[in-house]
Order: sequence, then C-alpha cells, then structure tokens
Amino acid sequence: MMKVLIRGGGDLASGIALRLFKIHFNVVILEINQPRFVRRSVSFGNAVYERKTNVEGVAGFFVDSQQALKDFDFSNGIPVLIDPDANIRTIYQPDVLIDARMLKKYVPYDLDKRPFVLGLGPGFSGGENCHAAIETNRGHFLGRVIWDGPAQADTGAPGIVNGQQYKRVLRAPIAGKLHSEAKLGQIFKQGERICYVNEESVYAPFDGCLRGLMQTGLHVSIGEKIGDLDPRLDPKLTQFVSEKSLAIAGGVLEAILSHYNLIK
Repeated sequence: MMKVLIRGGGDLASGIALRLFKIHFNVVILEINQPRFVRRSVSFGNAVYERKTNVEGVAGFFVDSQQALKDFDFSNGIPVLIDPDANIRTIYQPDVLIDARMLKKYVPYDLDKRPFVLGLGPGFSGGENCHAAIETNRGHFLGRVIWDGPAQADTGAPGIVNGQQYKRVLRAPIAGKLHSEAKLGQIFKQGERICYVNEESVYAPFDGCLRGLMQTGLHVSIGEKIGDLDPRLDPKLTQFVSEKSLAIAGGVLEAILSHYNLIK
C-alpha cells in the first residue's frame, strides 16, 4: 500500500488527501499546534480543533501519539497529527512526502534519500528542492507537474468569483485576537458584521455566503487573510473541495504514478 505524508491540512492539502484516500493510499496529515487555514469545512486539519472532521464523506481523526498512528485503521479515514517538523517520517517511512503548507518560500529537502518529494507552488523547483513541483497558480498551467524548474511566483491576487476578487478576501483590520459566532455557510448582507479582531469589526463588503473563516480565538496579524466571502450565495458549496484543489490533486497523482511506474 502506498504511504503518503502530507505536510499541511488546509484546503489544497485536503483536496489531495481526499483523492489519494479514494484510491486506497494510506494518507497521514501533519499540522501545527494552531492551524491557520480559512476553509475549515473542507480541511482535514480542522481535526486539530474538533478532534474529528469530515470532508466529502471522508473522516479525518486527530491522533495524539506515535502509537495511536501505528494502531490507526487507514480504511476508516485520514489521521491528523501535530508534527510541524515532520519527525514522524522516520517511523512512518512514507513512499511520498507532499509539502502542501503553501509557505511560498524556499524549503530545502534532501532528494538523495527516500521518500519521493512533491512541493506545491511558489518556493519549489523540480529537481532542486523537490523531485517535482505542482503548479498552484490559477490559469493555463494549474495542476501541471514540473520536473525541471520552479513553480510560478506568487501573484498575490485571489481568484475572481462572480466578478468579486479582492473584496471577497476578509483581512484583519488590526493585530489581535479573532472572535466570531458566524457559521460557515451563513449568508450575510452587505454591511453586516462577520467577525471582529479585538474591538475592531469586519463587515461583509457585499451580499455573500461565508465560505471560510479562521478558527475563533487565534491571534492574527494586521492585513492577514482571515476569511472568504462567496458572492454565489450557495451554502452547499462550502462543503465541497474547490476545483483548484482537485486540479492540483490530479497533478500530484500523475507525478506519483509516473515516478513509481504505476501507469500502464
């Protein structure tokens, strides 16, 4: 059975994990103590907060020890472990390591040793600090496997959804602690308060459905992305991984099958 270790449990990582689980790969997700993803309803890393989560019918379970991981039944779902430095790799010994943290900076890896290393997006260069990079920028090259050379640089521009681009990204107005009683999938009218940082409120810039919001109680930096408002007004969409994450997952699968000569 193919053993895969994914660093990061946000929405892009979770789209990959979902697809690999469905073809019966054993997938382990590694997270930090306080994950900072926005799309919590489609992030297996949310198990760190909830102890159990569900993404499109696949369960994610928080495991709190190496022994719990050894005893885990991979047919039941995907284990999520707090391990920022990926120390578990010496015990789990994965066939594939996927860095899906989207740090957007250079991360060194030793390519002379097992496992097969894949890196997502900016900061990764095929043949240099990963065996293959996967393009994450929207556009013609999204999801393509890059065996030689770097992924495209970060554009800093969010995708356009129903004509909304920058406004749909909710950002912290000041540094402080994030608070909200809003639910993912909740509909907001323009001008309604979605959350607040310390005493500074964040209001809906247009009528929209709350697609994502960081875990309440986290300390955020000024200007940091803390949420995502969807102008399509369809709460059901918050329960499905994005087309972007599925495209990236397709590239990951292509790279793994090609590397291990599993394509017949």
